[in-house]
Amino acid sequence: MDPAKIEVVQGWPTPQSVRPLRGFLSLMGYYRRFIHNYGIITTPLIALLKREAFCWTNTATTTFNALKAALTSGPVLQLPDFIAPFFIDCDASSSDFGAILHQGVGLRA
Repeated sequence: MDPAKIEVVQGWPTPQSVRPLRGFLSLMGYYRRFIHNYGIITTPLIALLKREAFCWTNTATTTFNALKAALTSGPVLQLPDFIAPFFIDCDASSSDFGAILHQGVGLRA
C-alpha cells in the first residue's frame, strides 16, 4: 500500500456525529472484501447509525481502531493477477486434505 494512504487512514479523526461515521463506513465498505469478518466487526458502528442512537462509547472506539488497523495492515490488499501463473502446494492424509494457493513466477520448478 501507498504509505501516504496508510497515514491518511491511520490519522482519520474519531467521528463526532452520524455524518462522519457514514463517510468512514463508506470507505471501509468499499474495501470490505479485504477485511476478514467485516460484517461482524462493524456491527457496533452500524448500530450507531440508527435514529437518535449516536452515542460514542469505548466499544465504538475499539471497533473504529480495529477497522483502521485491518485496512492498513492486511497481508494482501490486491486482487490476483490472472496473467501470472498459480501454484498449488497440497498435502493429504487418510483423513484430511490441505492446499495453499501461491501466485508468482518461479515459485516451483
